[in-house]
Amino acid sequence: MRRVLLYVAAVSLVLFPALSQGATYAIDPEHSSIQFKVRHLMVSYVKGVFHKVQGVIDVDDKDITKSKVKVTIDTESINTGVAKRDEHLRSADFFDVIKYPTMTYVSKKVMKSGDGRLKVVGDLTLHGITREVVLDVEGPSNEIKDPWGKFRRGTSALTSINRKDFGLTWNKALETGGVVVGDEVIINLEVEMIRE
Repeated sequence: MRRVLLYVAAVSLVLFPALSQGATYAIDPEHSSIQFKVRHLMVSYVKGVFHKVQGVIDVDDKDITKSKVKVTIDTESINTGVAKRDEHLRSADFFDVIKYPTMTYVSKKVMKSGDGRLKVVGDLTLHGITREVVLDVEGPSNEIKDPWGKFRRGTSALTSINRKDFGLTWNKALETGGVVVGDEVIINLEVEMIRE
């Protein structure tokens, strides 16, 4: 009987690794987006997106707090819908993409934060500076099998940063008071991932 139980356990580890040990997922860049918005002229928000993102998320369903995240974003892929503005954002005034072609986020701690929600604490490295950033996460969703036989999950996250904390200090004062670009950057992540 003991041999049978050991055999069943071994087969389960081979056939159902996601259930027994957790699973590793690669971010699907074609179905994920890194969006942001920042105040412009103190009256409205300008929105943008980074089109190129890659990363790995280890999801431990038995103990979600043991999950891990590592993401790399191509800073040159920034797009606000205005070519001239995007060129300025890529310049040394802002992201300086020639010197700092990527930004990274690496998780350090995952905590439960209510039903289906998490707080992920990690290090964001941007513009050569690393600061701790907390993501408010919804999910991950349950795993599904897509029409092509791949296993997928999704998650959403929100956070905000002060761009000056990362050395992004360019600005101009307005005659009426205030500045051209706000300091707070609100970030929204929509991530779809594929089990490796």
